[in-house]
Amino acid sequence: MHQRILEQIWSKIRKKHLYPALKSPQMVDSSEAVAIEMKGKQIVINPSFCNKMMETMPLEDIVEALLDHAVTHYIFCPWDFDTHLLLYSKAKEVVDDKNMARQATDYFMDVVANTHCVREKETKIPELCKQLVNNEGLDAAISALYQKIWGIDLKVEGYEDLVERLSRIPYMDKKKWGDSIVTFTRDIKHLLENEEQGDKKNPLGGHDLSGYSQDEIDRGLRGFAGRCGNPEKFREVVEDFLEDLFKSAYGQKMAMGRGEGNPLNANALFYMKLAEKYTLPVRQITMEKTGILYPHSHSPWEASGPFQDIDVWTSFGKIIPSITQTWIRCEGEMFGRKEGVPDCIIIIDSSGSMTDPSRNLSYAVLGAGCACDAYLRSRSKVAVYNFSDAMVGGKELLDFTKKRGAIYQALCRYFGGGTQLEISDIEHLKGESNPDIFIITDMQITNLESLIDYFTRTNSRVTAVHIGRSQYAMRFKKAMEKRQNISIHSIEKKDDIPKIVLGQVKEYIGGYIGNSGY
Repeated sequence: MHQRILEQIWSKIRKKHLYPALKSPQMVDSSEAVAIEMKGKQIVINPSFCNKMMETMPLEDIVEALLDHAVTHYIFCPWDFDTHLLLYSKAKEVVDDKNMARQATDYFMDVVANTHCVREKETKIPELCKQLVNNEGLDAAISALYQKIWGIDLKVEGYEDLVERLSRIPYMDKKKWGDSIVTFTRDIKHLLENEEQGDKKNPLGGHDLSGYSQDEIDRGLRGFAGRCGNPEKFREVVEDFLEDLFKSAYGQKMAMGRGEGNPLNANALFYMKLAEKYTLPVRQITMEKTGILYPHSHSPWEASGPFQDIDVWTSFGKIIPSITQTWIRCEGEMFGRKEGVPDCIIIIDSSGSMTDPSRNLSYAVLGAGCACDAYLRSRSKVAVYNFSDAMVGGKELLDFTKKRGAIYQALCRYFGGGTQLEISDIEHLKGESNPDIFIITDMQITNLESLIDYFTRTNSRVTAVHIGRSQYAMRFKKAMEKRQNISIHSIEKKDDIPKIVLGQVKEYIGGYIGNSGY
């Protein structure tokens, strides 16, 4: 009976809300004492909740109220995962506790969604809220707030001073939601702290990642990374969601790119999402002969000809001179190893003179990440050589891979020691191939002469980015100025690093690089 009524009411709800892009809802028993959840764009209603509420309210009205509530969350607040993260991060600024911040965010979004629906649509939400009224605590205060801003008697008493403050918040103004939830959380903080309210379940259900698609989580993380601009702030917020994140389809996809025993952390995720905001084209290398002979055309076979080139399919199984067909072979052509774009070794300096990417925004990691994404988008592989004092073990080498998570983990590792690399490590990664090389460092390398000598002899395309002015950078630049396959970029001001690194990398990788034959 429940499912049949749900299907009937859903037709009404879809029309009321202009046919939202949601799957047909389902009645599913849940161990959670909540009324409704959103899972993969499908509304799930707990029949146990409905049975309990049927003592005082018709089932049709219960289902309509729950569906109105869930659909309004989807179409109005939070709307997307980016907004959800924004609201949570603002609440977390007020209450430095994961459970209380989530609770404050859930209640704020409920107030916004329910109020929008009550004002814009004919709905049974007020009747449902009247049945859910408690005599004390946060639920009672929220019911009192509804009573005030809706102008509907929900039979709630008390909380006059609190409700007066809460009712002045502009809940319907999306542009002010960031400031509004700060005020909202600050005003209800004492209720969240009392009687362990931060661990209390919202009777209408909470809001986790199960309601968002993989693409929405991608966009949300990318937008939040760009907006907060700081790895520590990003980590403080996103780590609270990591458990839910890796339970989702999105997290399962991300797990495939982490590498065994190397779990993706919020720090790597920050640079990964931030780098995705930039798109850098990669110049394809010119056509080159492969030295491999391929079947090209047919000719009649002669008795003196080799048997291995006979095409038995066009010869109908007959071995007869002038009738049997044989292949003529010619040398094939291809675009290097990866359809015109070589693989790339990214060399990144993580010595003590470089920014710790876990504490502040590291433009070295960001620039390297953008270069990494450019090659991966071209279906090439990327290897990473992260070095500090490589001679005494201060290094990490990641062989060529397309696993984005593993690459960013390697880029984000910070050693904070001396600055010395080993040429043999680069050669080890190169193997028999001739990949591009992208290096970013402050050039204060103790064995800089060895690096200069190596780049003087290499035929690889090299992008060298140095941070700040120093005698080491000038020495490197002077030694490399006549090399047509090496492009050097100088960053003089810290504030210009994002623009110069990304702009110059784009100009080099995407443009003309001289007469080097590439």
